[in-house]
Amino acid sequence: MSQMLQVWSVDGIGEVAPGDDLAAIVVRSLTGPAGTSLEDGDVVVVASKVVSKAEGRVVRGDDREAAITAETVRVVATRETDGKTLRIVENKLGLVMAAAGVDASNTPEGTVLLLPEDPDASARALRARIAEATGRTVGVVVSDTVGRPWRSGVTDIAIGAAGVVVLDDLRGRPDASGRVLTGTVVAVADQLAAATELVRGKADAAPVAVVRGAAHWVSAEDGPGARSAVRPSDEDMFRTGSTEAYDAGYDAGYDDAVDETRDPAYRAGYEQGFADGEAQAESAEMV
Repeated sequence: MSQMLQVWSVDGIGEVAPGDDLAAIVVRSLTGPAGTSLEDGDVVVVASKVVSKAEGRVVRGDDREAAITAETVRVVATRETDGKTLRIVENKLGLVMAAAGVDASNTPEGTVLLLPEDPDASARALRARIAEATGRTVGVVVSDTVGRPWRSGVTDIAIGAAGVVVLDDLRGRPDASGRVLTGTVVAVADQLAAATELVRGKADAAPVAVVRGAAHWVSAEDGPGARSAVRPSDEDMFRTGSTEAYDAGYDAGYDDAVDETRDPAYRAGYEQGFADGEAQAESAEMV
């Protein structure tokens, strides 16, 4: 059975400033003369940048490093590039991102933007306002741009969601050959966000888009939100960068090795194991 998705950007959003009624702007642009009427089951995807602007998440540009530190829960990796320090961190939303998601692109001169404080709440509020104004049941996704391990380039993901199936768990269902799927969980909200980036663009000032044809992933309830897609720490196989993991292991090994209260046999075994692990780590590609 063939399926089709339609994706288009929404004109007329314009520049958004702190305190603006973003929901009213979006509804007006969607339903005005230049807009396309919404249908039940449509998904409205909104760039986090305009959500942050409307919510006043703007700080001075010279406070960027301090803002990154304030938004950081845990440092994952630090790299020096062209004389600048790049920090990959886990932020307050549980997202692992460069610079904690603090953004200096497409912002007023001398300012940077923080991510929305609660993107899921922002998505719920926007969805409710759209339903009130149009009578339509739609899904809403708040998207942001991230890099990806193992892949070059950036893409958009869902950092906020309401009324959308965020993860479609196919485990236990048969595939086309009748085999039972054991590990397939589809990141639906992320894929919807990524699809709209193709029509919104980074430099086109089109922060809102609509996806049609995904009604089977739109729910009457708001749902758990995009936060549900954040992998729990005990399931995270790449909790830190390899250089940071090596350094932490080295420090722990060094401290234990010089601890004279340890049993000599333990120390001998530990030192040999550490030496073997060090040799293997040196032969592996460092991130």
